[in-house]
Amino acid sequence: MTTAVLSNPATRIAASTPRPAAIARWLLVIAGLVFAMVVVGGITRLTESGLSITEWKPISGTFPPLSHGDWLAEFARYQATPQYRQVSGPAGMSLGDFQFIYFWEWVHRLIGRLIGVAFALPLLWFAVRRAIPKGYGWRLAALFALGGFQGALGWYMVQSGLVNRTEVSHFRLSAHLLSALLIFAGCIWTALDLRSLAATGQNRPARLNGFSLATLAALAVQILFGAWVAGLRAGQVANTWPLMNDRLVPEGIDWSNGVLFALTHDPYLIHFVHRWWAWGVVVVLVLFARRVKRAGGRRASIAIHSTFGTQILLGIATVMSGVGIVFAASHQAVGALLLAATVWGAHIVGRNAKKSAG
Repeated sequence: MTTAVLSNPATRIAASTPRPAAIARWLLVIAGLVFAMVVVGGITRLTESGLSITEWKPISGTFPPLSHGDWLAEFARYQATPQYRQVSGPAGMSLGDFQFIYFWEWVHRLIGRLIGVAFALPLLWFAVRRAIPKGYGWRLAALFALGGFQGALGWYMVQSGLVNRTEVSHFRLSAHLLSALLIFAGCIWTALDLRSLAATGQNRPARLNGFSLATLAALAVQILFGAWVAGLRAGQVANTWPLMNDRLVPEGIDWSNGVLFALTHDPYLIHFVHRWWAWGVVVVLVLFARRVKRAGGRRASIAIHSTFGTQILLGIATVMSGVGIVFAASHQAVGALLLAATVWGAHIVGRNAKKSAG
């Protein structure tokens, strides 16, 4: 009976029918997992948890220490790092305190492993079933490869803080975050293309036009400086708003090594740029949201306005709370949602431009 079914031409055709709607739903689930990883990654950074796991064990590291002896051995490895001596202080750190920070880094890595499995297995299934629409195989393969690179980049980032440093490199931290958000945006954009294909039957992917690209670039710069603020703990150099320690341009900027070095290393200047570039991004987003609305994307336009408004309020609250963990983690989460809303709007504009060109 099985042989007869497999030999039936109608069955073979059904088995190789593209399934754009199913792949779109899957990609949106992956985007949700990446979003969760970004949020947990922010909490990991805020709780100084990122260096609590000093080894990269792709398989055995899936499970946390299971015995008291295993916990003590893991704790001893962390105690050998430069960060431990800074974070623990003269009083030291209890095993319970270590288990708390270990938990966040373990969850962060666990979500990364889950994303890898959740991407690889369905991708293989869709490929074997020949369910991937023409022109999308390379996109999915690129997203999968970028995910592997993201995992390697995460460990490369951690390594920067295990020797001669008490924190990870802010450059590697920003690269790790930006690559995660690139995967996030790529999954959303591809899912939207596939949903359009499923709805219309026409394989006409949206294209990224000039203004949309400029908007995303402006937002990317803001995210980059936000990552540097986090990596250098620059949010703690001033807890007043709108002025920084009662000055528009804060005192304490070290210009001795040149403007470029200060712009990429000085916490006062990086914090200053992150504050004020935000308002330039707001102007660009308002203009962009109007284009999105004119293109028929009223809901996307509302999403863009809502997320950037919330993001500004959370940014101010983060500063004035002295980088309170709830505000800071929410700030990073809404930043990712703002990116999602902007990608959604850019896709609507690009899809309509494609129609006009057709």
